[in-house]
Amino acid sequence: MSVKVKICCINSIEEAKKAIKIGADAVGLVGNMPSGPGVISDNQIQKIARNVSPPISTFLLTSETTAEGIIEHYKKTLTSTIQIVDSIDRSVYKSIKTELPWVKLVQVIHVIDDGSIAEAKKLSNYVDAILLDSGNPKLAVKELGGTGRTHNWEISAKIRSALDKPVFLAGGINKDNVIQAIEKVEPYGIDLCSGVRTNGKLDDKKLKDFFGVLSQFTKS
Repeated sequence: MSVKVKICCINSIEEAKKAIKIGADAVGLVGNMPSGPGVISDNQIQKIARNVSPPISTFLLTSETTAEGIIEHYKKTLTSTIQIVDSIDRSVYKSIKTELPWVKLVQVIHVIDDGSIAEAKKLSNYVDAILLDSGNPKLAVKELGGTGRTHNWEISAKIRSALDKPVFLAGGINKDNVIQAIEKVEPYGIDLCSGVRTNGKLDDKKLKDFFGVLSQFTKS
């Protein structure tokens, strides 16, 4: 089973090149967030995105919730994909698609309970892919990703089965649980940040170990 890999919280051109060299299919670039790791400036995001060539995808993680805010954020960064990490009004998707028809949209669903299944089914009609994560947007200070926690993969598996769009799985994934995650959820892609980092920096050994485990699994 072939699975795409997105490495998130990339903070430099050097990190992007390291991730891509070892096998990443996409890199995640974190814009301003209420909490969580990996935030870099919009100027830095654009610099990194300029240095990443297709077919590698560049994801802008935005916490903006209005069409104007998301479009303005994108125009400062010029990535290939916009990853929307918070809830937005349905009309916002249409406005973004009208203004930026060439940009892929990925909506994050923070898997909390069975209500996340219905939410994912509804929102999948407006975007190109769904990403399942372990945040909690209902907290006083919203958690919109980068928690390093796993969530209930039973719910994630139900979401994946219910959708006809690609599904990325995020949240506390590393070399020790990635095979279990893939077997349980069967996602289109895996998204990871803390699982390949030490003290916030990409760790060569963790990257090598992760892709080694993944390579052995896909060959079996």
